Amino acid sequence: MRRGIKVRLVAFVMLSVMGILYVGANYLGFVDQALGRGYTVHVMLPDSGGLYEGSEASYRGVRIGKVSKMEVQGDGLRVDLALDDDAKIPADSPVFVHNLSVVGEQYISFEPTTKGGPLLKDGDTVRGTPESLPLGEDVLLKDLDSFVSSVNVGELNTVVTELGTMFKDNANPLRSMVDSAQEFIDSAVENEPQTLSLLDDANTVLETQRSNAANIRSFANDLADVTDTLAASDKDVRTILDKAAPSADELTALVSTLRTSLPPLLKPLISVTEVLDARLPALEQLLVTFPRLIASGPSALTSGESTDGQKYGRVHLNLNELTPAACTEGYLPPGQWRPSSEESFVAPYYEANCASGPPINMRGTKYAPPLFDWKNQ
Repeated sequence: MRRGIKVRLVAFVMLSVMGILYVGANYLGFVDQALGRGYTVHVMLPDSGGLYEGSEASYRGVRIGKVSKMEVQGDGLRVDLALDDDAKIPADSPVFVHNLSVVGEQYISFEPTTKGGPLLKDGDTVRGTPESLPLGEDVLLKDLDSFVSSVNVGELNTVVTELGTMFKDNANPLRSMVDSAQEFIDSAVENEPQTLSLLDDANTVLETQRSNAANIRSFANDLADVTDTLAASDKDVRTILDKAAPSADELTALVSTLRTSLPPLLKPLISVTEVLDARLPALEQLLVTFPRLIASGPSALTSGESTDGQKYGRVHLNLNELTPAACTEGYLPPGQWRPSSEESFVAPYYEANCASGPPINMRGTKYAPPLFDWKNQ
């Protein structure tokens, strides 16, 4: 073998050994100690929580160092962390021990709530609490055993049996339900803009319902009262529904019967309503005065007893004090007045009117202006 090849092989082996030594020393922290890099922070914990020397230290999930030493101190455990120079950790950061993997490998993590200072420096101590430690396997197994022991075997058997009965022979409906749900999701994805618009509109509807919650509750309460009333009157409602059809048939027959006779009967009422409309003020006055007149009627009756023992009543009509006096001028003289007992037809005296003037009784149709000039007819 030539000398040059031997030299290169020796150099390669020496470099490899030096690289391995450097990586190992760096991993064990000898390089940082020798060069004075990094700083140490002490963490006081009630228990190790599964930590060991060499466990990773992280800051919000980013590796920033490792556990360099663990020492029992008083009633707790002091964990020394060798942290990187560029690890800037707030001094009030809570510290927790978490599981790194399912096999139980733990690591220590700083989880600050803010980025503000002051920051941890070399030699500072952070104190953890029992909440900083993960749940131990012994506690987990004990709780699991307590939970399993608390389950009633007979009731659990009943639940399993009922579940089996529920799902028995229901594979096709369940498969159809799952397929339909998947089709619904696919359709929603294909119509994403419309789906988002529907959700936005639904939010508007829900906001409107929330703002009208009091009105909706009031409506629901009133509806409940109505349904309760209908439930209490169920027998009467059923009677009405049973008799509604025959009554409707009778009403239809009545309308059919009156279809030809009712219009001619109602037509003359048009003239009557026109007359009543023209005299509406007088009718209103009559409706106001008539109840008062009827109410004063009993006071005009004087009870008594006749000679044969029969009860009787008496109505007093005092007309001897008529004020103002009735109008007489403008009418036929008293000698030409027609007796009330005469029944033959006599031509009316159309020129009759009140010529007395105030303050004679001015009310009545006698003061109405004549409709025709009878003298020139």
